[in-house]
Amino acid sequence: MGKVLVAFGLVLILEGALWALAPSSVEKMLQALRDLPEAARRQLGALAVISGLILLWLARAIGG
Repeated sequence: MGKVLVAFGLVLILEGALWALAPSSVEKMLQALRDLPEAARRQLGALAVISGLILLWLARAIGG
């Protein structure tokens, strides 16, 4: 459970830093995502999930 909290904390730090440092860029990115067709957003979401799983697998393989 501790690792989940650490991971969630890191996500919040990264997200918060983006909003704090470049809010207009985040707004532009969100608008660009809104303009994409739903199928493309689904593909991006699936790609993010797969990338996350690969990163977790690598972290586990390297860290033991």
